[in-house]
Amino acid sequence: MTRRQLLSALAALGIARTSTAAAGARPDAIRISEAEWRKRLTPDQFDVLRREGTEPPFSSPLNGEKRRGLYRCAGCELALFASEAKYDSGTGWPSFTAALPDAVGTRTDYKLIFPRTEYHCARCGGHQGHVFDDGPRPTGKRYCNNGVALKFESQGA
Repeated sequence: MTRRQLLSALAALGIARTSTAAAGARPDAIRISEAEWRKRLTPDQFDVLRREGTEPPFSSPLNGEKRRGLYRCAGCELALFASEAKYDSGTGWPSFTAALPDAVGTRTDYKLIFPRTEYHCARCGGHQGHVFDDGPRPTGKRYCNNGVALKFESQGA
């Protein structure tokens, strides 16, 4: 059995994951202890960003955010999405058609048995959400993000 076959089999069982972005591959990667993350983040942010939790749908004030600006990782403030990519998917979570270049890394998640594409902040590895192929044009993607994992930075008036 090859290494790839072994990892695929383990991933199917939920024991391992396949990744398209090596953790910490960025020169500005942030690696800090769990204790330090707990100091920096609220309990809800820690659950989502560091434990890959999910906030309740329709709980984020960012769902209704319509201003022009940037959506940044709540863990390290890396810009992940531009407001131009945001749309109302009706799912209860802030949704975007595309991430900013080099902002997120993806891996396959088998937590619900069937494979889903999970994405994380490329700098700190913080869990953001899942990306699906049911979004609007032009990308056809729906980056379904936990609002608690984001900070909004307004730009302009």
